[in-house]
Amino acid sequence: MLMRTDPFREMDRIVQQLSGTSGTWSKPSVMPMDAYREGDEYVIAFDLPGVSTEAIDIDVERNIVTVKAERRPVAKADAVKVELSERPLGVFSRQIVLADTLDTERIQADYDAGVLTLRIPIAERAKPRKVSITAGSGTKQISG
Repeated sequence: MLMRTDPFREMDRIVQQLSGTSGTWSKPSVMPMDAYREGDEYVIAFDLPGVSTEAIDIDVERNIVTVKAERRPVAKADAVKVELSERPLGVFSRQIVLADTLDTERIQADYDAGVLTLRIPIAERAKPRKVSITAGSGTKQISG
């Protein structure tokens, strides 16, 4: 149901982690995610700790979902001296190609405890159905 769009993206993420560089709008960092099927829904969960809902943007175009988010630095007073800063800042993005069997018109998004969860229903046309056979007429009917 899901296709990776860039095979080198994981390598870019590792290089960014090792070099300590942050994502920018022109070259965003990758956000980690999980994807799984739960009943009649496809669920995608993105880790976005420390990101406000106002800084998250979700776009859907045909069967492509794009999630962008920005984690900004916390405003600090002039007297504050940072001793350690390991949490990545900057822009994070993920683009996902969805199968045609998903209903992109009914995507639901929820953000809780730093996790953005998208729930995408399986389209009715993609669900299994029985085909009934009428005896003697030679025609078949599809029942839903």
